[in-house]
Amino acid sequence: MGHVSSGFNPNLFHPFYFVRKGLYKAIKKYAGELQGSLMDFGCGSKPYISLFKTAEYIGVDYNGEGHNHENEEIDVFYDGKKIPFPDGRFNAVFTSEVFEHLFNLEEILPELHRVMKPGGKMLITCPFVWNEHEIPNDYARYTRFALAHLLEKHGFNILKIDKSGTFVTAIFQMIVVYNKQYILPLFGFLFRFPPTRFIFKFIFIFMVNLTGVIMNAILPAKQDFYQNNIVLAEKQ
Repeated sequence: MGHVSSGFNPNLFHPFYFVRKGLYKAIKKYAGELQGSLMDFGCGSKPYISLFKTAEYIGVDYNGEGHNHENEEIDVFYDGKKIPFPDGRFNAVFTSEVFEHLFNLEEILPELHRVMKPGGKMLITCPFVWNEHEIPNDYARYTRFALAHLLEKHGFNILKIDKSGTFVTAIFQMIVVYNKQYILPLFGFLFRFPPTRFIFKFIFIFMVNLTGVIMNAILPAKQDFYQNNIVLAEKQ
């Protein structure tokens, strides 16, 4: 497998360590299931492209108000309703952290189904626990049961549903997000100086992440509260 940037396969100094480490491991686990021609739906900067060994990798994203695509690697834009490809164009679809941003998911699922070949596979990730983001384009959080229902309703078979993270890691991840958004800005003027910037990141990010890793190893690994859903589905 290829290299994924440190922002999406992070170390303990990264504020999104738990969520992105979990996603990286899950996507790497299932990437080999997707073969042939692949569409990355909601591709952004294509952070996981190196994990896939497909014959073709085409990135599609939304071209609309409120979306800044600077420094992203989009091959084709769509209008939020119609995916501009013919029926049965792709063997596989990958879509990561996108479904929560689709207010019309039940209109998009038939489109994803349409552009896939029969028997084609789709790998999906979407959050169960996360703060509001990309406001105002943040519409939903899904349980695994909701995702299974919606996918089966629109012509997909569920091959596998996994969860990333545990009750413990989800809690510690959100503590770090809180620190990043609300605590570190209080010391903003000191961030001009590398030594103090390192000290604050060490205290409010690294140490919290490290404590989360230790507590997660000690405490029961419960997953009724977790970070992300990972779904592998197949077009009927």
